[in-house]
Amino acid sequence: MISYKTYELVNKAEEEVQEEFKKIDELCNRNSLKVLQAFRDNKISTVHFDSTTGYGYDDLGRDATEKVFAQVLGAEDALVRSQFISGSHALSVALFAYLRPGDLMLSITGTPYDTLHEVIGIKENNSSLQAFGVKYDQIELVNNDFDYDAIKNYLKKNKVKLIEIQRSKGYSTRKSLVIDKLEKAIKAIREVDKDVIIMVDNCYCELVNDKEPTEVGADIIVGSLIKNLGGGIAPNGAYIAGRKDLVDLAGERLTLPGEGREVGPTLGINKSLLQGIFMAPSVVASSLKTAILTSKILEDLNYQVEPKWNEERADIVQNIVFGNPKDLVSYCQGIQMGSPIDSFALPEPWDMPGYDDQVVMAAGAFTQGSSIELSCDGPIREPYIAYQQGSLTYAYGRLGVMFAIDRLINNK
Repeated sequence: MISYKTYELVNKAEEEVQEEFKKIDELCNRNSLKVLQAFRDNKISTVHFDSTTGYGYDDLGRDATEKVFAQVLGAEDALVRSQFISGSHALSVALFAYLRPGDLMLSITGTPYDTLHEVIGIKENNSSLQAFGVKYDQIELVNNDFDYDAIKNYLKKNKVKLIEIQRSKGYSTRKSLVIDKLEKAIKAIREVDKDVIIMVDNCYCELVNDKEPTEVGADIIVGSLIKNLGGGIAPNGAYIAGRKDLVDLAGERLTLPGEGREVGPTLGINKSLLQGIFMAPSVVASSLKTAILTSKILEDLNYQVEPKWNEERADIVQNIVFGNPKDLVSYCQGIQMGSPIDSFALPEPWDMPGYDDQVVMAAGAFTQGSSIELSCDGPIREPYIAYQQGSLTYAYGRLGVMFAIDRLINNK
């Protein structure tokens, strides 16, 4: 089923990355202790697994879950809800909660992820922020780092209401942003403007390091529960965490003014959310190990990869630059073949809602769209990059990559 040549490639690469794997194991231990302590401090009990319906008044499990997430993320408060349909939805809710007509939003990491283009108004939409009179501007990264001088000069000349930072690379060729760079940028911003809201898109980045953006000065962070913090168990949802006043504003935008966070039935999801974040340190560690192994093998096969197998990582995403559409599609098809769900299907590029280019997407996942489960996708545009992420266990991630390598080699 898998060729002897592929086994040899994987076994050789695996031997050479053991020191990096040890670092990931140590990180997993530290993050597991942090998560366990949050459960202990908030006295989580089986009573918190109970369900509410209708309005969802007095949902003890929902409130306790949000306290656990806030503590793990180093935040004052958190809004953790299944009513968020995705991380992009949570980002949209946050932006509409904080920005008013005439306000100025500034991205300091260049153009945000594709699914926010119509939210902001980069791509015309009658329901966008710009359609409601919110202004938008952006500053590009320089050599995979913030343009500190440009940011400071811009803030001196303009009254900015909100600065948006996207840590993960999205469908771009840049590097994802490690926490040290983020901390440096936030300090630079605060030297000029102490009041501007600093909001970080933290998708794919949770528990990849010892600290989260809220612990280095960010006002608010946003992420999806079918990525890192859901641990492969949460069936949907997202979070907004940070300053309590900003979390409350987001709650009123998600539901309605005057009721805000007091409503929102959990419909039996509390146990899954709690179990998901409990498992998250281990699942994130498995994803990181799978990414490191992938990076080493593909580099050995003379493909350009980012990050390199022994580089510091900011997220669970592994880029592979194939340089042609055939190899990109073949690799993604191999990942699908090594998936537990729909392994018999071969993904082909298609017109995906919210994206300008056709996208090929391998995602044989138990939860639709889950990218903490092993998945791989990429837009059909130069330089034809595959974006691989996730894996519930390292053993399954290793097997998935072996299927992908086999498919890639056999289709040459």
